[in-house]
Amino acid sequence: MYLSHLSLTSFRNYTRLEIDLPARINVLVGENAQGKTNLLEAIYYLATTKSPLASLDRQLINWAADEEVMPYARVEGVYTRAGEMHTIEATLLKEPRPRGDSVVMTFRRQVRLDGVRLRTLDAVGKLNVVLFMPEDISLVSGSPGGRRRYLDITLCQIDPLYCRSLSQYNRVMSQRNALLRQIRERAARADELEYWDQQLSAHGAYLLARRLWAVDQLGQDVQPIHKDLTGGREQIALQYVNSIMERLGDGELQLAIGGDLLGERSEWEGRFRQALRAARREEIARGVTVVGPHRDDLRFLLNGVDATIYASRGQQRTVTLAIKLAEVAFMRRQTGEMPVLLLDDFLSELDRKRCEWVLQAISRAQQVLITTTDLSYFRNDFLASAVLWRVAERVVSPLERDSLATS
Repeated sequence: MYLSHLSLTSFRNYTRLEIDLPARINVLVGENAQGKTNLLEAIYYLATTKSPLASLDRQLINWAADEEVMPYARVEGVYTRAGEMHTIEATLLKEPRPRGDSVVMTFRRQVRLDGVRLRTLDAVGKLNVVLFMPEDISLVSGSPGGRRRYLDITLCQIDPLYCRSLSQYNRVMSQRNALLRQIRERAARADELEYWDQQLSAHGAYLLARRLWAVDQLGQDVQPIHKDLTGGREQIALQYVNSIMERLGDGELQLAIGGDLLGERSEWEGRFRQALRAARREEIARGVTVVGPHRDDLRFLLNGVDATIYASRGQQRTVTLAIKLAEVAFMRRQTGEMPVLLLDDFLSELDRKRCEWVLQAISRAQQVLITTTDLSYFRNDFLASAVLWRVAERVVSPLERDSLATS
């Protein structure tokens, strides 16, 4: 799988960009704040319909586009998968919408595949990518929400049913929370929760089963990678923390990763409903759902110790890099295609030995895009096999070998 063409219109700092990308290692070099990261962000957005950096889509629209009558931003890519070429396009439209006596600006997203309109969630995973950015250290050091989001995006790229189940789960939970608040205010009856408990547990059981399976698979892939990165000095393990089993007081089962988990979906559904009944009094008092996949966590253990709490920043960065490389192997095994690998300034905080190991590992990918401010991080033989690009003032142009030799 590879992206052969990228087109940007009013996206971030790019007013207009057209670039053809070969199915090779592509190194994008330039000073900070020139647009290197924005290119990777655009490709990630095509694959996931989400930005890894912006919390709101409106932040992706170029500021100059606000002067247009109908401001918009567009990202379009041509990619090849299983020998077939496709075009995927995501457009953000800024539109006025009446609200009472005033008019507010809203943002609407449109996605098309080969010219055909798709629902946003149906577009996820048409193009598969794995992204590593310096900010991704928060996967280990940050909150459980970031780790849940990581699992969700990874699974959505390979399992459309997971993506739909996640959307339905969030919708049902929102309605259930509204009912909990009504019950607390004596505007509804507690027995009305039965229907929503059934719906929530049905969708949540699928999410839980797939997450446990993914953690098991990633755990197997990450161990040899992390061992190589650390010279065997540390042993890594992944642990899925299951709020349902914690609520039921069975801590051992939260470690039961692996096996025919999809076949056990009905069992997880039953346990989920049991946990909801156990938590009902607390949920009514608080007005929110307190158990389920939305409250779970993923732990990274180094020699049995929680890396989120006790690991150094360097150790946390190594864990993050290892899990991202494990994600590449996991995704390739599940889809039969190597994902596009996006690496944003990832060498600057690695020592020379780890740099060389990672560069050797990624050289096996079909297509890689790497951003950097300094080509001295790379060996000459690696650069000789790569396509080099200069990114400066929103312009991306081929970097001639002659200019490289004289610089």
